[in-house]
Amino acid sequence: MESVVNCAIYTPQGRRERDCTVEEISEILPTAEGFVWIGLHEPGQALLGKIQEEFALHELAIEDAHRAHQRAKLETYGDGLFIVLKTAQFRAGELHFGETHLFLGRRYLITVRHGASSGYTDVRARCEEQPALLRHGSSYALYAVMDRIVDNYAPVVDGFEEELDNIEHLVFDGSFSRATLLRLYHLRRALVELRLAVVPVVEICNQLIRLHASLVPDAVRPYFRDIADHATRINEAIDTLRETLTGAMDVNIAMVTIRQNDVVKRLAGWAGILALPTLVASVYGMNFDFMPELRWRWGYPLVLALTFGACLLLYRRLRRAGWI
Repeated sequence: MESVVNCAIYTPQGRRERDCTVEEISEILPTAEGFVWIGLHEPGQALLGKIQEEFALHELAIEDAHRAHQRAKLETYGDGLFIVLKTAQFRAGELHFGETHLFLGRRYLITVRHGASSGYTDVRARCEEQPALLRHGSSYALYAVMDRIVDNYAPVVDGFEEELDNIEHLVFDGSFSRATLLRLYHLRRALVELRLAVVPVVEICNQLIRLHASLVPDAVRPYFRDIADHATRINEAIDTLRETLTGAMDVNIAMVTIRQNDVVKRLAGWAGILALPTLVASVYGMNFDFMPELRWRWGYPLVLALTFGACLLLYRRLRRAGWI
């Protein structure tokens, strides 16, 4: 099946015994020791139905695994666990999310990938190189997959930091751009989505540390504590980025307001200068016989000179005040 990336049996000593097919699982589990590790990529309903039949999985968990678009969570179904984790990739300034659904039992681990997510083939290979750890069973394989997912959040945060640095240069370059404000808004929204993906990981790890003793042996619990610590540090970095991003948006809006005020001040200054000749012209434009210096030979040049001088004086005062 094309959706089956990998399907293998592992011995109690943590070594890969052989590959197998999904149809063989119901015959293998009752007789063989160790556990089965299956990797699926966007499987169809028929394949998931077969997986449900072979492992006796709950229909609600299978339904969630098929539809995807689930929140990060951990749910208990009988003797097994169903875990949903959000995966993230930062490409070309855009954040893309995917999901990995994990079915954990004492004798099996099933991973189901949807959307933006790198494969776990190298994770499996690294585990197979450490049989002393893989002998702890399916719970250690679960740790390895979860650790990869959380590790992949770090490059996403680095991508956000780089993108934010680029936008900060645009914010402080002295020119307003609607596109810059939109980029800030989209980054802030993406950070909120990333935080919603990371925060539940800590609670999931805490449950695996404290509960489910039949599935997670004591020797594996410290590994999940390490994931929780890593997720906490990433969440703190996200909170810092959110504050920085909010500050950048506030600065951008403040700078836009300042530039608008400068424009208004200049307009008001020139309006005040133009008001002087307008006032004089309006006075002498009235139809009265008796007006100051109306019959005087030098009245017209004198009025022009006084008007120009008053405008020049007002211009110099506004210039010093920074209004022009």
